[in-house]
Amino acid sequence: MLIIEGVVGVGKSSLMNILVDEGYVPFREPVLDNPILDKFYTDRKRYAFPLQVYFLTKRFEHLQTAAMVENAVMDRSIYGDGIFAAMHHDTGTMDSDEYRIYAELYAAMLAQVKAPTLVVYLRCTVDTAMERIRKRGRPFEQSVERDYWEKLHAKYETLFEHYSGSKLLVINVDHLDFEADEDDRAYVLLRIKEALLETA
Repeated sequence: MLIIEGVVGVGKSSLMNILVDEGYVPFREPVLDNPILDKFYTDRKRYAFPLQVYFLTKRFEHLQTAAMVENAVMDRSIYGDGIFAAMHHDTGTMDSDEYRIYAELYAAMLAQVKAPTLVVYLRCTVDTAMERIRKRGRPFEQSVERDYWEKLHAKYETLFEHYSGSKLLVINVDHLDFEADEDDRAYVLLRIKEALLETA
């Protein structure tokens, strides 16, 4: 079971699609059929808590199912989910009672899931992430202020500085374009294969 983590825009979904071509079974981020996401962007304070509980529930389900599948891969997971809840709490879109309930639920779920074989943390600067977000052109992402992306980046860095739940591979992708460049793609795949061999 392989998990790809990193800030918004870093290339998680692109790398997962490449790994699917290599024979991995995808567990995609639950955004397409999410009944709360659109509501959240119109009223963040009202919908931040149910949105995070929805994501947490789906990612818990993904991990449970993925544990029974050979060569499963997912872009983002329960491990990074707590970052977004903490961001909501920091910005006031999730109040302290909601955050406490979320944190208790998060801890209970985390205790019940099988650890992944490998977590791949795609690292990049805030400038790189923002440029890729701009190129991607999702309307709801374009209006997000730089300060938010900087705080999100800092929380990711802190999480994976102290992460010990499984084998961790950190790849700096500031100067890599593994979606379009064959050499970059081969380099990233080689790093992943080498890390997986170390877990065997």
